[in-house]
Amino acid sequence: MAPWSGLWGGKAGGEAYRGTPVVVKMANPNWSISEISSPEDEEEDLLAAAGSRKGARTKNAKQIRWVLLLKAHRAAGCLATLASAAAALAAAARRRVTAGRTDAEAGVVAATGESPVVRSRFYAFIKAFLIVSVLLLAVELAAYFNGWNLAASALAIPVIGLESLYASWLRFRAIYVAPTLQFLTDACVVLFLIQSADRLIQCLGCFYIHLKRIKPKPKATALPDAEDPDAGFYPMVLVQIPMCNEKEVYQQSIAAVCNLDWPKSNFLVQVLDDSDDPLTQTLIREEVAKWQQQGARILYRHRVLRDGYKAGNLKSAMGCSYVKDYEFVAIFDADFQPNPDFLKRTVPHFKDNDELGLVQARWSFVNKDENLLTRLQNINLCFHFEVEQQVNGVFLNFFGFNGTAGVWRIKALEDSGGWMERTTVEDMDIAVRAHLNGWKFIFLNDVECQCELPESYEAYRKQQHRWHSGPMQLFRLCLPDIIKCKIAFWKKANLIFLFFLLRKLILPFYSFTLFCIILPMTMFVPEAELPEWVVCYIPALMSLLNILPSPKSFPFIIPYLLFENTMSVTKFNAMISGLFQLGSAYEWVVTKKSGRSSEGDLIALAPKELKHQKNVSAPNLDTVAKEPLPLKKDSKKKHNRIYKKELALSMLLLTAAARSLLSKQGIHFYFLLFQGLSFLLVGLDLIGEQIE
Repeated sequence: MAPWSGLWGGKAGGEAYRGTPVVVKMANPNWSISEISSPEDEEEDLLAAAGSRKGARTKNAKQIRWVLLLKAHRAAGCLATLASAAAALAAAARRRVTAGRTDAEAGVVAATGESPVVRSRFYAFIKAFLIVSVLLLAVELAAYFNGWNLAASALAIPVIGLESLYASWLRFRAIYVAPTLQFLTDACVVLFLIQSADRLIQCLGCFYIHLKRIKPKPKATALPDAEDPDAGFYPMVLVQIPMCNEKEVYQQSIAAVCNLDWPKSNFLVQVLDDSDDPLTQTLIREEVAKWQQQGARILYRHRVLRDGYKAGNLKSAMGCSYVKDYEFVAIFDADFQPNPDFLKRTVPHFKDNDELGLVQARWSFVNKDENLLTRLQNINLCFHFEVEQQVNGVFLNFFGFNGTAGVWRIKALEDSGGWMERTTVEDMDIAVRAHLNGWKFIFLNDVECQCELPESYEAYRKQQHRWHSGPMQLFRLCLPDIIKCKIAFWKKANLIFLFFLLRKLILPFYSFTLFCIILPMTMFVPEAELPEWVVCYIPALMSLLNILPSPKSFPFIIPYLLFENTMSVTKFNAMISGLFQLGSAYEWVVTKKSGRSSEGDLIALAPKELKHQKNVSAPNLDTVAKEPLPLKKDSKKKHNRIYKKELALSMLLLTAAARSLLSKQGIHFYFLLFQGLSFLLVGLDLIGEQIE
């Protein structure tokens, strides 16, 4: 690089600065310096060779000075970037507060599936807790600055005035409050350790599967040539695509299913449209007609009454007279796009395996890197499929059906009573009933089906509410059947204690109670102790285990830990609503899609031999990729909102963090501080999609 001739190289008018011109050569953009030289270097080298150490010291000083200057420049650039990000975050928060849109609005309450009464009671409880914590903080601050150090002698020494009231509070706290709080703390810690042990055992099981390279293998495989149904195992397959007002994604899903590499005469596609928007109905009907003209065997079905939501839609479709001609049914939600070889890699597992009722594939996500929210969801779901589903499939032959990207034996559905509309988790419902009837499941971790993640916190919150209220509804309904059924005792115990109680009830209960209620309370009641290893070390280890299936997400391990605790509020509220049938626990809300899937994403996930395949059962995806998406109708405008429960909890945790400073509890302070900031960001809706 040529010597600098600008500000440091000379003055205006040609007058040169005094000093030594220096040439800096950088090996790479990371500011690592390979050589620093100047015109005096040769002279200094000669002096150094003659025994003089002055030149060597001068050269080393120059090198160190320039290295430090360049490092300082890089640090300044990082600080400027952080300052810019902080300013943008503050501006977004200011806009959110100025707009004043909260989740208490009528439309939002109805859409989230929460009863306004239940919602207001839960918020009132949190708000009352916050008021009490602020008052206690004020009392502790007054005692601290007035020197009322009565912790050791409050029970024995009589005092007067305000100090007397403070002493009375200390006596009441030590005798009545602390023992009760310590009991609740110990109980939650025990539940926390049990759940952590369960997760550790699952991770060890996953490690064993990878170590032994255990993988479900079909007893028969479909032949590469699918044009001759008699040449291999090509049974009759019904493919269903249930959808409702999802015009952002219908084209890609229909195109992907019509391109499945399977004999045309041996599979039929049902597009099950529950849309109540006439424009969406027309668009989907026209798309189906277009593929029918291209030779695809595809039908359009629309229900006037949307009874039972998705379960009712599937139940209605299975009642068609022609279904009896089919042996298997594959189900894909509207935002799922299977690879062309999906049926070839799943259906052969049913060959010569009459006890097999379900083959489930894993999900992959086209928008996992869209924002921080999608990255954190990707961590959770990667662990769910890689560890939970795979371990349960290999060792138990049972897991919860994910509702999509799976192939069912129709006989298994019929033997289990078919689809039922009694809960909002119809997929888990049918899986549990099939398990009680003796059917086995297989999970294929190497077969992926592309889909989308919710990009906004509002959509994700609705989804999680349904996913955590439904299992509690199902548990109440299925418990008598589980007890009465004739399966092995250990299978009953697994269903009741592990599948439902530990993973669906205890997990959201202790997450919210321990980290959002008990931990702040122990700051105001120091007689009750919560060990540091419960606050920091065990949660960090569990987060590390969760993130192992997605190692590229390791930089997000701390945000993931904080966000999971933040989501415990929504999950706890949903669990209570489902368990006690409170409010609109049976309301179904369709998760909003963005339609980001594309032909390139589908081809990237397909095997190499299929990327260049041209003889498929329907036209390729070029026509879909080139077609513009239909213009969206001016419906309700989307807005970022303020979530009052999360904001109240953020104030509670930050108040507890301030109280912890008085007792010098280091780890507790940092955890409460960052957890409070996490609740604040989520409460201001700054974590997901930002709508300008």
